[in-house]
Amino acid sequence: MSQDHPVAALILAAGRGRRMESELPKVLHDVGGQPMIHWVVATAQEVGAQPIVLVVGHGHREVTDSLKGITVSFVQQLEQLGTAHAVEQARPVLGDLRGDIVVLSGDVPGISPATVRSLCRRHWQTRAKATLLTAELPDPSGYGRILKDSQGHLLKVVEESDATAAERAIQEINSGTYVFDAQALFKALPLVKNVNRQHEYYLPDVLALLREQKQLIAIEKASDYRQILGVNTKSELRLVHAELFD
Repeated sequence: MSQDHPVAALILAAGRGRRMESELPKVLHDVGGQPMIHWVVATAQEVGAQPIVLVVGHGHREVTDSLKGITVSFVQQLEQLGTAHAVEQARPVLGDLRGDIVVLSGDVPGISPATVRSLCRRHWQTRAKATLLTAELPDPSGYGRILKDSQGHLLKVVEESDATAAERAIQEINSGTYVFDAQALFKALPLVKNVNRQHEYYLPDVLALLREQKQLIAIEKASDYRQILGVNTKSELRLVHAELFD
């Protein structure tokens, strides 16, 4: 974004999207007149992220073909073992980076350049090692919940499948969009464990690891929750289209 604050973008786009009930890779479903992944790449381009790296998996040839002519690079996640595992696949490309990495989701087409810039500003102003974008949803079902201490600092992110009834009542959720200090991120990733109901390596667990190391984790809350809505089903695709593009 600037010479003082170089930022790379890592876009997670490897998911099969079984709940879409389609052979088409999830991130290639159309919303607002173009594939979802194109909106996310355009946001990364507009904020000046360099390089822009996509983690691809299911239907990777179709995804890469759809982005021909656009300056991005790709790494493959051959097994879908969770978001932390997906980010780990980018180590050969981004592991030596001195700067920050914005992590975006390829199935969140409404994320705006203004929100990414605001997230990065919070990260730099607080000198955090990681900053996550949150939002308050009327219905937080399906999202990881944000647990805070009495001062409003992040305690941890609890995935819904692992949450208690009280935790599920929390409406502030993890959007899946982050900024990490690259070196702190890649040092923490090997420490993530898959001790959870899904037996997956969760990227939010990096935040807990950094907090245990007494590193600062900052939070930026999105002003408009609609732009962080993810797409996992055809009904959610219709909802996002109606909320953002109609």
